[in-house]
Amino acid sequence: MMATPTIQVLIADDHPIVRNGLVRMIELTDGMNVVGEAETGTQAIALFHQHQPDITLMDLRMPDMTGVEAITTIRQQYPTARIVILTTYDTDEDIFRGLQAGARGYLLKDSKMHQLLAAIRNVYAGQTYIPPEVGAKLAERMSHPQLSDREQDVLKQMVQGMNNQEIAEALHITESTIKFHVSNILHKLGVSDRTQAVLIAIKRGFANL
Repeated sequence: MMATPTIQVLIADDHPIVRNGLVRMIELTDGMNVVGEAETGTQAIALFHQHQPDITLMDLRMPDMTGVEAITTIRQQYPTARIVILTTYDTDEDIFRGLQAGARGYLLKDSKMHQLLAAIRNVYAGQTYIPPEVGAKLAERMSHPQLSDREQDVLKQMVQGMNNQEIAEALHITESTIKFHVSNILHKLGVSDRTQAVLIAIKRGFANL
């Protein structure tokens, strides 16, 4: 009988306690082994290139770049990379961007140990792993009209409390163009004023205070 291959796992998370807990959990599981630990997105990319692991567990918020940016970079070089997002953030925009970047699984850090191990095994086997509650938020996100990159830029400035003139100066475009984008944002979000747009932006994860 052929021996079952050991799943090589890379962990990318900037919190040492979380990282150490994941390492211990995986190392104590038959058929799994940790090949590297990254504290930043840049380290995650470098360690992926070095080890080319079977599975990468990727946090979304890290000091130098987001998990989505790290996933995008890795997938550009290694299109078959199998990555599972493990995060505390569950807004529909975070979920959408993570899976759009190429992640094959999405788990919250309060998930049970058996869920994490199942996610690793499923994604290793070529499947996806999206818990029902995450799938429901993704479906909700897909039902909304998508904001353009520029509209997202404008919305982030709105969250910071900037008026149209200030946003125009920050983005180096005309104030009339900003007014056009704001109108589109309100329409796409289904709201009537900027305050409601900001509240939805924070709730759905388009921007953070």
